[in-house]
Amino acid sequence: MRAPDAFNRLILQEHLRRIGPVGLGAAAVAVLALGVALGGVLPQWQALRELQASEADASVQVQRVKRGELKIPVKPEQQALDSLREQLPGQPEASDLIERLYQLASAQRISLARGEYALGIDPKTQLARYQIVLPVRGSYPQIRGFLNGLIGQLPTLVLEDLELQRKRIADTELNGRVRLTLYLSRS
Repeated sequence: MRAPDAFNRLILQEHLRRIGPVGLGAAAVAVLALGVALGGVLPQWQALRELQASEADASVQVQRVKRGELKIPVKPEQQALDSLREQLPGQPEASDLIERLYQLASAQRISLARGEYALGIDPKTQLARYQIVLPVRGSYPQIRGFLNGLIGQLPTLVLEDLELQRKRIADTELNGRVRLTLYLSRS
């Protein structure tokens, strides 16, 4: 049994001598290239095929949506926000709502001095936000009645801050500042 193994080894050595060092280097490079192809390129090629299949599936889904065969599911948070937008007064109604604010103050015999108004957009909800700062003067029951009326009649108005002070303890009239935010839809 040893004779055939020795014979095969001699044949292999003869072939290696004939190929030479350059041939051995070329064979090593070929084996290395095959290893890189199998180890690196093949997985990338498979990933590319999977992406192409996903793209084809997505394209089919888009076509189904365009034809109306498939509805895009809406997140519950988005549904709640859309419902809120539908219930809010529109931006053009802001002056009517502010007029109602002054009517409520007048009904409580509260003096509202000239206020500050700033219209902005809420970055999270994209709702119009009218920020109002009003100096207010009246008795505590009058101011409380005014604020209760605001909350009851203008549900989209939020009381952000209230500062009240009196000059002397015996005074019944308070001076203060009310900061409100009126939320509106942008339609």
